[in-house]
Amino acid sequence: QVQLVESGGGLVQAGGSLRLSCAASGSIFSINAMGWYHQAPGKQRELVAVTATGGSIIYADSVKGRFTISRDNAKGTVYLQMNTVKPDDTGIYFCSARLWGNTYWGQGTQVTVSS
Repeated sequence: QVQLVESGGGLVQAGGSLRLSCAASGSIFSINAMGWYHQAPGKQRELVAVTATGGSIIYADSVKGRFTISRDNAKGTVYLQMNTVKPDDTGIYFCSARLWGNTYWGQGTQVTVSS
């Protein structure tokens, strides 16, 4: 299993940038995919971006061209560079890791975008 710890959230003005980080510990070399999910206030958790060990990446349509996910497999870390943020990007961002058929979650980091 793995443990995930996110960091980098905070308050940012619309149009600004923010970089989220997630550090995994434990069986990091067994991780198949790592990603980021967003939970807006009162809404369900939704996929933002995910990257598999082989290098494939999927983005939600709402963040294409604005957010970039990157990963350091050797360190077990995943990043989310958030550019041109919008008020709708406000919410809790959760890091996820998938290995051995199970999905693990971090505790989340709050991002607030002011208009």
